Amino acid sequence: HLDTECANEWLIESAQRISPRIIWIEKGNMVRRSTLMRLKAICPDACLASYSDDDMFNRTNTSRTYRQALSAYDVIFTTKSFNAASDELPAMGARRVIAVDKAYDPDQHFPIKPTEADLEALGSDVGFIGSFEADRAAQMLALARAGIRVRVWGNGWERFNPGEPNLVVERRPLVNRREFLSYTRGICSTRINLAFLRKANRDLHTDRSVEIPACGGFMLAEYSDEHARLFSEGKEAAYFHNIDELIEKVRFYLGHEDVRQAIARAGHARCLADGYRHEDRVRFMTEKILGRD
Repeated sequence: HLDTECANEWLIESAQRISPRIIWIEKGNMVRRSTLMRLKAICPDACLASYSDDDMFNRTNTSRTYRQALSAYDVIFTTKSFNAASDELPAMGARRVIAVDKAYDPDQHFPIKPTEADLEALGSDVGFIGSFEADRAAQMLALARAGIRVRVWGNGWERFNPGEPNLVVERRPLVNRREFLSYTRGICSTRINLAFLRKANRDLHTDRSVEIPACGGFMLAEYSDEHARLFSEGKEAAYFHNIDELIEKVRFYLGHEDVRQAIARAGHARCLADGYRHEDRVRFMTEKILGRD
């Protein structure tokens, strides 16, 4: 990674000017070890913290600069719990690694009653919002071939042309913007929102895992222990282990509107009650930094 924005120089200049208690670096693939050591000299009482929601044990997500600097951080926060295992980031030199769950933004992710226009433009019986992966494509194609209408939004689907009328691939993402919350409205306009785990990232839960229930949407997700910890199975979300179970559960929940809506309401209530907001996650991390837990 080239430091085209002069982040290293900016960090040093800013630390000299304001003497921060916490120096927070998102990912930090361009931040040099020498910069971190200089920051320690300028602000000896400051905590150097790095945060990333990528799998930073996967070398495709990191840089040589990041790996060389890893041991200079006081704490590494990661949404990939396995990165905290002794044979992952600690084995690369990280001195303290703390896992933190994904979160939602209450200013963007909240229930919206869809209009007729929303239902027409964004709605479906079964929908998925996310990037292409072959495994995801295969599972949604299986649903379509089972007679279930599926709608897909996201990046990387341009070359996926299954020729299946029940599978509608929009080939563009749904993005929340201040003037129109397309992503949120898409979730609220969809009866069953699929949540797949990205295999390349070794995901155990994703942004969608929290954002779908936060929007009041019904979530049918790939099973993982972290999913089941965040939302109680069959009560606050539904999970599947394989394609056959995916098809079976989609058919069941499409045919049981009251059950599906009750689960969606309970999932939303869990978000509100258990502190799943970004603000709550940041509070958790700052308390770890300040030693208040």
